[in-house]
Amino acid sequence: MPLDQKPVPAQPSAESGPDSGAGLTPEGPAGPEDPGAAPGSTGPAPARKPGRETGREAFAAASSGGPAAGDAEAWSIRQAGPWTHRDLAANGARFHIAELGSGPLVLLVHGWPEYWWAWRHQLTALAEAGYRAVALDLRGIGGSDRTPRGYDPGNLALDITGVIRSLGERRAHLVGHASGGTLAWVAAVMRPSVIQSLTVVSAAHPRDLRRALLTDRRQFAAFEHVLGFQRPWIPERRLVADDAEQVGRYLTSWTGPNGLDEAALHAYRQAIQIPSTAHCSIEPYRWLLRSLARPDGIQFARRMKKPITAPTLHVQGAADPVLLSHTALGGGEYVAAPYRWRLLPDVGHFPHEEAPEEFTAELLDWVGRHKE
Repeated sequence: MPLDQKPVPAQPSAESGPDSGAGLTPEGPAGPEDPGAAPGSTGPAPARKPGRETGREAFAAASSGGPAAGDAEAWSIRQAGPWTHRDLAANGARFHIAELGSGPLVLLVHGWPEYWWAWRHQLTALAEAGYRAVALDLRGIGGSDRTPRGYDPGNLALDITGVIRSLGERRAHLVGHASGGTLAWVAAVMRPSVIQSLTVVSAAHPRDLRRALLTDRRQFAAFEHVLGFQRPWIPERRLVADDAEQVGRYLTSWTGPNGLDEAALHAYRQAIQIPSTAHCSIEPYRWLLRSLARPDGIQFARRMKKPITAPTLHVQGAADPVLLSHTALGGGEYVAAPYRWRLLPDVGHFPHEEAPEEFTAELLDWVGRHKE
């Protein structure tokens, strides 16, 4: 089927266990590369046991989603809206995007445990302001391909710049939140010619984060969830158990007074239960801590000394309990271009969702100043 065809909602698998993402394994149309589908076929793909899907099958699983508990309609990773959903190839994988508007490209990259839908407010606002707004699902998350490897920051940053080129653009305004913000820093170092402007949200420069994890007890304690991710398999099972209740607790405790609405909490809890998502989404955090004393981590930190030449807007919530404000402060040291620091009072880890109007105003002003 065409890559942008809307999949048929999934049905629960009879073989699914309590922690296997039951109801989120698709039994709709086979993807274009599904081995069990004949050319032009729209019939169901052969059933497989949860947790044994290949990268192609996991991509199909992410694309279709599944029914939400208690909902009359099936939940889908491709939520309806004014945007267009489609898939494209970049850096050896397949990525799902939501796209709206025309004009200069603004690429929006989510953090954990979110996916493209985190940028729903900004997609419409940017399109109305005359931009081509594209929200990306990172490798291993949402509707994008799940691969067995490739979750180090260098490769994930090349995913982002590869998507920009696959969209037919030479340059883009890059916006990243949390782990997506870290990758935005990295992309600006690795492919400076591709980044027209940079907006980093709730993410310290990688060198500042590394220093804080090695020397700051408060920041290390704030990353308690990342420490828990270092164990094999147990974190994945806990994240999806009881309808992803732990993810809901994280999201609720990481916000400021405004919090997230119930629709957002429900969507992110559903998305993490898509098979293989829990594992793939925390692999970058495993690399983060395990590489601190390894040669690859030390080499990466040295590479990140390179000055960033893109104009950079750095947004941080003052009430963020995950990335502490003093850890994020100081990113301008690595920017050899205009740099703006914005600390939003009473805002937690998700400024783009907790204070969407205030954040979007800052973003529109910044990209508007650096169109050329």
